[in-house]
Formats: sequence, C-alpha cells, structure tokens
Amino acid sequence: MKKSAVYTRTGDKGITGLVGGTRIKKSDSRIHLYGEVDELNSYIGLGISFLDKSFDKSLLQQIQSSLFDLGSNLACEKEKRSQFKLPQIKTSSIEKLESDIDQMDSQLIPLKHFILPGGSSAAAAFHVCRTVCRRIERQMVDFEEQNPGEVPENALQYMNRLSDYFFILSRYLNSSNQIEETQWIPEA
Repeated sequence: MKKSAVYTRTGDKGITGLVGGTRIKKSDSRIHLYGEVDELNSYIGLGISFLDKSFDKSLLQQIQSSLFDLGSNLACEKEKRSQFKLPQIKTSSIEKLESDIDQMDSQLIPLKHFILPGGSSAAAAFHVCRTVCRRIERQMVDFEEQNPGEVPENALQYMNRLSDYFFILSRYLNSSNQIEETQWIPEA
C-alpha cells in the first residue's frame, strides 16, 4: 500500500520547513503567527457555513484567499518572497473592506453602548473571527518588533480593517435577522 501524501514525517521531531527551505522549530513565533492566520481562515469558513444561501459570500472568499496569501508570505523569509512570486495584500483589498464596512454600517443603528458578542450563529462566529483577527494583529506587531521588516507590506493595516469588518458584519447579520443586540451594562 502506498503512503499517503498528506503526511511526510519531516516534522515529527518538532521542526518544519519554510517556503524557502529553511528548517525551524515549530515553536518559532513565525510558525505561531501563520498558524493563527490559518485558524482565522478556518473560523471564517465556519461563519460562512452559517450564512443563508442568499448571502453574497464572494468577499468572504476573497478574504480567505488573502489570508492564504498572507500566510504564504509569513512562511517565507522576506528576502526570498520575490523569488517565489508570492501574492501580496493589495491596497485595493483594504479599500474594498472599508467600502463594505461603510455600506453595512450605514444601515445600522449607531451604537451608544458596547455590545456583547452573540446573536445568530453566523454573527457569533464572525465575532470570534474579529477576536482572532485582533490576536493576530497583536502578534504581528510583536513579531515585527522582534524581526524588523518580516511582516509583509499592508498586512497590519489589512488585519486592523478586517477585524472592523467582522464587527460590522456581525452587527449587520443580527440586524438583517431582526436579532436585538445585547448591550453591555456594567453592574453597579
């Protein structure tokens, strides 16, 4: 019986390879960072599975593709990225997020209080995406401080805008389904 191509056994001792071939420990902060990006991508897939069939999922699928682009760049040393012609996050991707945020936000009642994450299954899933996105953003800042120039261009801005997008998307989904948001009212 032929061995599956899914497992290679090359990482069995806690070492993995970057795109450029460099071998590093799986505990390296770079591995954590692109692993978190992969986790976010999976949560987006979960959120998509909760959406109505009529919901236009094309932007969410573009986001998933952009996160694969980001992950591939993080998995490659900056000096080797051009050699592999890795796709970059474009300014137009950030602008598209901003446009969709503005469009959805214009249909929402302005917030006067913080809200608790939740509502519909889809909205709750995208609130999880928002928090994972913020975690990635924090880790990216730390990674850049430790490894100057390694965070791809536009990545921090994209992640910052993406978390805003997930927040507004969650609110929009709840509003569209007439699900009232729960305000956070601090206990006295």
